[in-house]
This record gives sequence, C-alpha cells and structure tokens, in this order.
Amino acid sequence: MPRPAYTLAGVFFSRSRPLRRRDALQTTPLHLGARMSDQTESTPVPAQKRSLFKQLELDTRLLGMIGAFFVICLVFNFWTDGRFLTPRNIFNLTIQTVSVAIMATGMVFVIVTRHIDLSVGALLATCTAVMGMLQTRWLPNMMGIEIGSPLIPWITIGLGLLTGAVIGGMQGWLVGYRGIPAFIVTLGGLLVWRNVGWYLTSGQTIGPLDDTYILFGGITGTLGWFWSWVIGIAAAVAAAVGLWSGRRTKVRHGFPVKPAWAEMVVIAITIGAILGFVAVLNAYELPERVVARDFAAYGCVQAEGCTVAYGIPYSVLLLIFVAVVMTVIATRTRLGRYIFATGGNPDAASLSGINTRFLTVKIFAIVGVLCALGGVVASARLGYHTNDIGTLDELRVIAAAVIGGTALSGGIGTIYGAIFGALIMQSLQSGMAMVGVDAPYQNIVVGAVLVFAVWVDIEYRKRTGAK
Repeated sequence: MPRPAYTLAGVFFSRSRPLRRRDALQTTPLHLGARMSDQTESTPVPAQKRSLFKQLELDTRLLGMIGAFFVICLVFNFWTDGRFLTPRNIFNLTIQTVSVAIMATGMVFVIVTRHIDLSVGALLATCTAVMGMLQTRWLPNMMGIEIGSPLIPWITIGLGLLTGAVIGGMQGWLVGYRGIPAFIVTLGGLLVWRNVGWYLTSGQTIGPLDDTYILFGGITGTLGWFWSWVIGIAAAVAAAVGLWSGRRTKVRHGFPVKPAWAEMVVIAITIGAILGFVAVLNAYELPERVVARDFAAYGCVQAEGCTVAYGIPYSVLLLIFVAVVMTVIATRTRLGRYIFATGGNPDAASLSGINTRFLTVKIFAIVGVLCALGGVVASARLGYHTNDIGTLDELRVIAAAVIGGTALSGGIGTIYGAIFGALIMQSLQSGMAMVGVDAPYQNIVVGAVLVFAVWVDIEYRKRTGAK
C-alpha cells in the first residue's frame, strides 16, 4: 500500500490512495479486460506486511537528528571523562541553546518562503542595547521611574519587542514591496544594526540589568524541584492527550492511523523523554556554600543536609512557549498555510490571491520579535549588554534551521527541527570548548557541519523523491 505523502509540510495534502478495483478495470487493456476482471473479483489481494519501523510511522528526519545528538553527546562524554553528560553541563547546555533556538524558529518561516535573514545577530544587539538603556538610563532619567521599580523589566521587554517588530517589518517591506533581495537587505541590516547598537550605548557595556529581568537568563531564574515536577507532569499528560486526540480525529475523518499499540509506544516514549528531562534538571543542585548563606529562604531548618535543586529554567519555559506558538501558527492557522504555500510555489500562491508582499512583511516582523526575545535571554544570562552580543548568531541560527531539515529551496521546514538543530550546534560548541578546542577551530567545524547537513538534505530528497 502506498504511503501517504504530504506536501508543503502538512499544509496541503496530496494523499495517494490504494488502486481501487474500479480503477484497475478502467486502466486494463481491452484484450485483457475480461480475464483481469475475473481474477480481480475472485482473488483477494493480500495485505502487505509493514515493518515495526513503518508501523510506528516515526519521522526519519527527527530520528536522524536525535541519533546525531546522542552520538555527539557520547563522543564528548567519553572525551571529557564523563563530564559532558552531567546534570550541571546539561543544565548549562539548555540555557545556552535557548537564544539561538528562539530565533531559529522564526528563521524557518524566512527560509521556507525562499528568503534569508543575515541580520538576526545584529538586530538582537540593537534590541538588547535599547533594553539595556531603558533599564539603566532612559526610564529612570527621562520617565522618572526609579531603578528597581517592578515596572522597569516589563516596560523594557515590551518596548524591546516593539523595536524588533518595527525593524523586522521595515526590512520585510523593503523585500516585499520594493523588490530588493532579502540577502542584500539583511546584509545591509547586519552592518547597520550592529553599529546602531554601538551608537546607542556609545560603545559601553550597559548594566547591571534589573534583577527581575535577569531571571529570564535561566541561571538564577528557575522553577525549583517541586514546580518543575508539576510542570513536567502536566506537560507529559498534555502531550499524551494531544497525541491520542490526534489519532481519534484521524479516525473520525477516515484517515489511516497507526495501530493502537504503536500509538501507545510513541506516547510512552514522549512521556519518558519529558519526565527524564525534568529529572536531569532536578538532579543539578545549588552548591552547598550558596544554600548555607540563607538556608531558611530555601525552607530548611539548618544548613547541613539542605539540598536545593535548580529545576527548569524560565528561559527554557520561554522557548517551549515560543515553540508551541510557532508550531500552531505553522500548522493550524491561515498565516502558516500561506507561508508554506508561498514557499512551495510563489507564483501560484500570488495568483491564488495570497498577498505575498504583505506576507513577507509579517514574516520579517515575526523574526524581529523573536530576535528581541532572544536578546532578552542572552543579555539576562550575561547580566549586561555588551557590544559583541549576538556576534555570529546569524550563522548559528541559519545553520540550526538547515540542520533541522528546513529546505533552502523553500516550502519545507519544521519548528521542532530548528530547535533540535540549535541543540546540536550548541552541543558541538560546548563539547569542543570543554576539550579545549580554540574558537577559530570551533567555527571551522560548525561551517563544515552546515555544508554536510545541506549535502545530506539534498541526498535525502534525491532518494525519497521529495522536492
């Protein structure tokens, strides 16, 4: 039985179906028609046996990325004498991945529509410069809001997101309405916004930033042991209910589904992955000397024996929220359908009534907002705005999207793929840093991995017949 084929990342479905008996008779040569008709009516066609892998219907691309991630982890864990897979390093790896992963989800939309954005790192720098100046100088000096006011972080983040949206939308307008290639517009943006950020701060490091704002960096802002388990269990239940509800929806509309046991296996793996991730983060505990300074604040009667787990960082929760929202946009909204339709065939999309020019403005505005969010995480993790923040992030973001399976030819890409791509990129860099590889060699490896990922993607499409 032919496997259902989905085009445009599940937005438009071209579902191949088994050849019906009536169709077989209509396509049979005339001189064999009667004989074939008799055989078709009398001889039932045996059902093809499907392998275990096909019955589970697992995404081969996702499995490939997971496999690559585990290989990288095992190699570096062996190379570092077991230090790579410790709870502490995994915790650091997650908070280091968040900023690039957030921006990579927006880069998926850009590449899917056959554009590119080289300005994301510079745009992040401008947004963090704006947010740093708002916290330390503009709001206290111009608006009279005292430093330490609970309003400062939220006003700062709101205006930072607005700055990213305006700059991104302006670049999208130049691409969509003025017809300037996105490569040129964003290459210019890379130079312009990096230096605008420098001009706003006069080349100075801005800080220290607001204490509440710093919580979004993920180092001091965590849920702790109890609430991490609460969120983890709730996420596991939601994932299980979502997968089973999706199965029931397919059955109700007559779509083929996996066997019930295969669905349960997938649900069990998903629940195990979520709870395992929470368990690893909860295994990373605050140093004893930190807890001993104020053990009562952590609910302990005495310092001895008082252990406090970090748990899930707020920045990871922010990434999960962005991933869910972007996935819903990509798969469940008109905007998402328009994005993938335009990437699959821009001319046909335009002729069908899609305003592709305004769509381009929307996409680049979304990327601008995500750059500002990534800037919140990056600057909060440092506690300061620095002039080199976001340097080479455009390389990492594009590489994450491409490694995650986003086709440079347009029309194909997934949000979860981009996040896995960012995790793989950060794992490579973190592992190389732990074994003492110099930064220039790290960039050489990253560039080589990017080229290799594109080559693998091309070969995969040739073998599977995907466009």
